[in-house]
Amino acid sequence: MAAATVLCIHRDPKQLRLLKEKGYGLVTATSGSDGLRLLKSHPVDAVVLEYYLELSDGAVVANAIKRVRPQLPIVMVADPQGLPRGALKSVDTLVDKSDGPHFLWAAVHFLLTTKVDTDSLPAGSRTHSRVASRRAQ
Repeated sequence: MAAATVLCIHRDPKQLRLLKEKGYGLVTATSGSDGLRLLKSHPVDAVVLEYYLELSDGAVVANAIKRVRPQLPIVMVADPQGLPRGALKSVDTLVDKSDGPHFLWAAVHFLLTTKVDTDSLPAGSRTHSRVASRRAQ
């Protein structure tokens, strides 16, 4: 099986190093507009998206990605305490930026190796990692 390719729209290469070490191909961008351009020109299997980007936020970029490729899994990386309501609407999971690269790798690996029929789930029931339960408290 060929290694998966991940589009990483992220400003911190240290966070992405483990994905490369684990065999994932990386296509990288540091802005949402560059990431969207790369999405159109490169076949990718998943997206790692930092919420805090220059000139736009990750929620806007995630919405644009889902309009083009609705089934493409998106992992958002952010500090969950500062996220506005609705920021996770178009993402498949959230990794707390402070948790580090192993959590990011685990989230990407899980989304790429687990096939879940999200169309059969009730609206709003996508998983948002352990952050969703933390927010509910």
